[in-house]
Amino acid sequence: MSAADTRVQRITERLTATFSPQVCLVEDESAQHAGHAGAASGGGHYRIRLVSDLFEGKNRLNRHRLVYDCLSDLMQQEIHALAIVALSPSEATN
Repeated sequence: MSAADTRVQRITERLTATFSPQVCLVEDESAQHAGHAGAASGGGHYRIRLVSDLFEGKNRLNRHRLVYDCLSDLMQQEIHALAIVALSPSEATN
């Protein structure tokens, strides 16, 4: 398993343990950012889609804060950029 695959697996496991999501997709988009300053330092670019009951009644900013809090120790070293779509189950079905 490559380092990138291991990182995606760690992110997925962390998000799953924290949010018990119905949907948890983590995509590594690092290759699209080759040559970018963050890529040079080893930090990856990731796109996350989460659907969880924990997001019900929370605004977008608070949802993103929850995700960043969950991954805080990985930020700035292993994760350089994070695109987040965080939805409640009722929003995901619309």
